[in-house]
Order: sequence, then C-alpha cells, then structure tokens
Amino acid sequence: MSLPNLLTLSRVPLMFAVVALLHADFEWAATIAFWLFIVAALTDWLDGMIARARGEVSSFGLFMDAVIDKVLVVGLMIALVNNADNFMGHDIVAMILLLCILCREFAVSGLRMAVAVKGGIVEADGGGKMKTFVQLNAIGWLMAARMFAHEHGGNFGGDDRGWVTGVRAIGMTLYALSAVLTITSGVAYFRRHGRVLFS
Repeated sequence: MSLPNLLTLSRVPLMFAVVALLHADFEWAATIAFWLFIVAALTDWLDGMIARARGEVSSFGLFMDAVIDKVLVVGLMIALVNNADNFMGHDIVAMILLLCILCREFAVSGLRMAVAVKGGIVEADGGGKMKTFVQLNAIGWLMAARMFAHEHGGNFGGDDRGWVTGVRAIGMTLYALSAVLTITSGVAYFRRHGRVLFS
C-alpha cells in the first residue's frame, strides 16, 4: 500500500462520513460535511500527483482511482437527491439525471472489468476526467449552498435567500452538465473499447 493508493482508498470512508453528516441534524453538520468533501475531492488530485512524482503509478492505482471516484460521486449524489430537506428540488428531474449517471457508471465499470479480464486497463481519458471534475464541482456547489442555507445565511447580509439560491443554481447547472458529460464520455469509452465485449 503506497501513499497514493492509501489516499485513493481514503475517499471511501470519507464518503460514508459525508453522507452520514448530510443526514445529521446537529449544528455545523452541513459545514463539516462540506469541508470533509473538499478533503475527499483534493485526494483525487493529490494521489495522482504523488504517484507520478514518486514513480509509483500502478495498475491497482489506475483501476481503483477510477472505481473509487465513481463510489464517491454516486454515493454523494444519491445522498443529495434523497436528502430529507429536499434541497435539490425538482425531484423527478434530479432523479432522472442521477439514473442516467448511474447507468453510465455501471456500464463503463462493466467494460473496465471485461477489458481487465483480457489483461488490459481502461484508463480515464480527457472526457472522463472532465466529467469527474464537473461532477465534483456540482456536488461542491450544492453542498456549499446547503451549508449556507443551514448555518451561514446571516453572514452575507441583505437577501440571504437570494445568495443561497444563486449558489444552488450554479450547483444544479453543473449537475445537469455533469450528466451530459457522463453520457458522452461513456459513449466515447465504448467506441474505443467496446469491441472487447464481442471478441
């Protein structure tokens, strides 16, 4: 277990902690959840940087980084869509977008396993990395809006509700964009590697 791989794996317990805090009702729970998410998102950048700097890039790391990114993103999106305070609103639209993301992630994960059986690795390409970047940003903006609404609304003065609504709107826009990028990048993966399923 190298440091980069430990950082990769750390996103799983961090995800569980953030989901638990999203459903907690004590003071500052939303703030702690937001900052734990920031830590988890930063490990996604840090593990790769350390692995390249130390020459510790491994097949395990390449495979698990992609898988755990999906676990983190999907887990938090489910928690946000299904949150008791209904913060995302537009239940049907949010759920449909989430189902599109889930379908793509399961399909690409299946493709990765099929390629792995034949001794190959499906590494994240530019489209996949951009998709993950937008997904993490969407979650971050939505969690920030929820944090402001629950615990920091008074810090901004004036129309606090308008401020929170604006942050939430950015998060929802990025959420919709992430769904589009998720689908288009999934199609690109199957165009490049789908032949493995028929060979």
